[in-house]
Amino acid sequence: MTTSVRSNFQFHPYHLVSPSPWPLYTSISLCNLGLTSALSMHNFYNSYILWYISLVWVVVSMSLWFRDIIAEGKSKLNSIGNSYYYNLNIAKKISSSEMEKAKEIYNATNDLTIFMNNNNLGYYLAGLLEGDGHISLPSLGITSLNRILNPRIVFTSHINNIGMYLFLQSELGNMGRFQKSDENVLRYIIGDKESMIKIIYLIHGKLRTPKNKRFNDFIQFMNDKYHLNIPESSLDNSSFGDNSWLAGFAEADGHFGIKYVERKGKSDTRKRSVSESVSLKFRLDQRSFDKSTLSSMEPFMQGLALFLNANLKSYVVNNSKVLSIGVESIKNHSIIMDYFNKYHLIGNKLNDFKKWKIVYHMILSKEHLTEEGRLKIRNLLNK
Repeated sequence: MTTSVRSNFQFHPYHLVSPSPWPLYTSISLCNLGLTSALSMHNFYNSYILWYISLVWVVVSMSLWFRDIIAEGKSKLNSIGNSYYYNLNIAKKISSSEMEKAKEIYNATNDLTIFMNNNNLGYYLAGLLEGDGHISLPSLGITSLNRILNPRIVFTSHINNIGMYLFLQSELGNMGRFQKSDENVLRYIIGDKESMIKIIYLIHGKLRTPKNKRFNDFIQFMNDKYHLNIPESSLDNSSFGDNSWLAGFAEADGHFGIKYVERKGKSDTRKRSVSESVSLKFRLDQRSFDKSTLSSMEPFMQGLALFLNANLKSYVVNNSKVLSIGVESIKNHSIIMDYFNKYHLIGNKLNDFKKWKIVYHMILSKEHLTEEGRLKIRNLLNK
């Protein structure tokens, strides 16, 4: 086993890397080097030979020490995905009273019959996982406790979405737990054997993006550890309009934009007056490459753009290419309306869609051109 491969194994349950012998060896060799240097200065017989041996020992032990440090730096345990897995342990637990209050508010304001069957729920969860989810696969190395750590499925969202995730938890039979970090980040974590197997069967064959490769690695891990025989999950190539997958994906990465431009007259700095206008836009952005699988997202995004009758564009953020789908034509907005009226959103994006829907009908009826209509739109935006 090479050093780089060995460093990806967690031999100790509470540390990322194994204890190293090289600091001790380096200390002993430095002590010998100092001793033989003193003997050489006092002209002890053949002490210079011992001095050279000690020097070589120092160089070798330090070289091996630095070799392990470099290997540990490149190891998967220090990658973004796996460091994310270990950082979950320092997140804060959400109090039961806080969750109960959020659940009451959510139940009072939302339709709780949205998922009439597990198939619909499975597609929604698949879309949500591919947008805001992460499958954490620990190293396959056996720890000193003679066990292999479990993988985890983690959904990440804003803390304001806790009501939605509590509803999903109840739909899933109260599986999983919640954690909060940075005051605003919510994590819904599923990590026990029975729950993960249930999730696998629920979303099996329903994923559309390169994350399906990671999902199959997850299935293989579970098969190997628990002696299961779950088949690989194939990519879903059905129409986006046939199920609730896009609703879950939009809940994670969709944006319902309402743009209101006030009228501005000519001025010393403005040569032309600006007319008052109202416009709508639905937007979906994704990185051009999926980090966990290093696969291109472009084929998937092209297919989604085709369904929405929109163009696929790109831009660069922090030296990273981002693919963007924007639906701006009022004619193509009917596709958005028809889909989300059939397959409902259940989180914070639902409120955004409701406002977007109101403005959409106002534009169709030309109500946005009246002073009363514009006032209504401004009030909506200020809520």
